[in-house]
Amino acid sequence: MPRLPWVIKYRPKRVDDVVNQSEAKAVALKWIKSWVAGNPVKKAALFNGPPGCGKTSLVEALANEFGYELIEMNASDYRRATDIERIAKVAATQRGLTGRGKLILLDEVDGLSRLADEGAIQAILDLIKITKNPVVMTANNAWEQKLKPIRDASLLVNFRRLTKTDVKKVLRRICELERVQCDEDAINFIAERAEGDLRSAINDLEAVAEGFGRVTLKICKAVLRYRDRVYAPYEVVRKIFISKYAWQARQAASQTDLSPDELMQWINENLPLQITDPEDLWRAYEKLSRADVFFGRIVKSGSWDLLPYAIELMTAGVALSIVNDPKARYKWVKYQFPQKILLMSRTKEMRQLRERVAEVIGRHILASKRKVKNDVLPYIKIIFDRNPEYAARLAAGLNLDEHMIKYLSPQNAATISKMAAEIWRETAREALKKHAQPAKEVKEEARLPEEQQGIKGGVTEKKPKKRRKRKEIKGKGLDAFFKK
Repeated sequence: MPRLPWVIKYRPKRVDDVVNQSEAKAVALKWIKSWVAGNPVKKAALFNGPPGCGKTSLVEALANEFGYELIEMNASDYRRATDIERIAKVAATQRGLTGRGKLILLDEVDGLSRLADEGAIQAILDLIKITKNPVVMTANNAWEQKLKPIRDASLLVNFRRLTKTDVKKVLRRICELERVQCDEDAINFIAERAEGDLRSAINDLEAVAEGFGRVTLKICKAVLRYRDRVYAPYEVVRKIFISKYAWQARQAASQTDLSPDELMQWINENLPLQITDPEDLWRAYEKLSRADVFFGRIVKSGSWDLLPYAIELMTAGVALSIVNDPKARYKWVKYQFPQKILLMSRTKEMRQLRERVAEVIGRHILASKRKVKNDVLPYIKIIFDRNPEYAARLAAGLNLDEHMIKYLSPQNAATISKMAAEIWRETAREALKKHAQPAKEVKEEARLPEEQQGIKGGVTEKKPKKRRKRKEIKGKGLDAFFKK
């Protein structure tokens, strides 16, 4: 019989066996009980937390305790929309052979790529809509922008990183059950290295115990190596604030998936929450403002060799600014999501509309989008707000759709759209009349005798074409545009 890895062998069988996570367990239990009662608040739940904190273990414990058949998919392996539709959607709409309900687990949904796995997130959203069984998704960082639609459609359950005490308790219990000689110093060393990742701590303990027959501090130091970890944004910010040395702050900045600009926004948002002393706060903002200057120079000139200076200022510079009140760096603070990033996300559609309007106007007046946005759009908005009749003519001439008109004048959008539509219909009728008139003249001419048609000797006399005088439009650019 093959030997089971300790991670699987000692996986929790019941919800109460899951280490810590009392808040997450309470929320998850309430949600699964609503499914059992037949009136779920949300059809899906999104378990969010760092690796090794018990997300997958809790799902398996829920399935075991409430009698569900677990259907597990790793979203980073089955990442295509066709895979999700083929496996998960079928399971979501059917019951098991024994009549038991199914619990669908989509593990590591944050491993999906917005470009490479196009359609996968939409397939998950469709799955949530049609499912007749509970769906659970797990993510190490559920606050990524690409997961926003899934967050909105699911119940978010947050997991905390396990403490060193929690990890040590589990390691001692495994040593007793496996009858392995473990030194307390070795268990302490493994738990400290794990940094709250219980799965990696159990794997390290098993590797040393199986290889050497006992677990001592000397063997652990010789064999085990530190892992490269990726932390959630709020954990990285906390690590930066509590850093006593510059190298600690720099190291914390390298342990995140956030871009340097996004990390600066996180620090900027939570700086006044962590630091209360006015002088310390002034010093920290001074360093952060200098980092912002470097970022501005990088964007304008493309001098990426300035990036290390910006990162040094916004991490080590901010951390070492806490001088007058050193205890403030250890104060527990509930960090907030950057409001600038939230605002940019909410106004994304509006900014895209502005770009489209600027592009349309720019083509007519031969100007760049930047020029239009700065010098033209403010006046166009005034026209749309104060002169709907003239605005309708502009909208018809520029061929603006309803969304563009609503962007330029929310209060007059309906009126302007109606008048512009009437102008388009009138223009279409006039164009039809112009095309119909020459055809009518040709038919009437065909009915006349040859003498009256101007035919002599079988040769048709060509009538001289009248040249249309082109109206000269004085001025250029906007003057010509408004004259039209």
